[in-house]
Amino acid sequence: MERREAMRLTAVLLGGTLVGSELFLSGCTAAPKKRPYIIEDADLPLLDEIGESILPSTLESPGAKAANIGAFIQRTVNDCYSLEEAGALISGLSELEEKSNARFGRGFVELSQEERLELLLPLVGEAREYGPSKTPHFFRMLKELTIWGYFSSEVGTTMALRYNPVPGRYEGCIPYDGENAWAL
Repeated sequence: MERREAMRLTAVLLGGTLVGSELFLSGCTAAPKKRPYIIEDADLPLLDEIGESILPSTLESPGAKAANIGAFIQRTVNDCYSLEEAGALISGLSELEEKSNARFGRGFVELSQEERLELLLPLVGEAREYGPSKTPHFFRMLKELTIWGYFSSEVGTTMALRYNPVPGRYEGCIPYDGENAWAL
């Protein structure tokens, strides 16, 4: 066999191996799935303000905005919610923003606290009357996420609840004097 013939056969063999392996390995990788419903970073101020309307700041403790509730809701919805739940929540946020623009001529973030409550209070009744279904009402989901995120955050745990990182011995019968609940 001549040297040129050997080089040609080697090139064909190696080239076929490279092309064949690329085709074989391309079947092993899954295309990344793009979720049709995600909460964008641009939605965080809206979520913070809705959260602050649900759990406002008081003299004793900061509100939901101090706990960065918008980022918590974004992460939870984008990572954990089903497509139906995420879609219901995101479309509900869009409807709320549309109602705000139609009624007051500006977005929810720019409204006063009284105007925000005027938009949100009817949603409480809607959420109650929504009834059992596969996906809950979007405002119910927002309230649950706000409360969960706030009371599991450092701000909510250490400032709204009594926080004792190492509680003492167990005392089963202590009179209740109206103090805040414990956070562990």
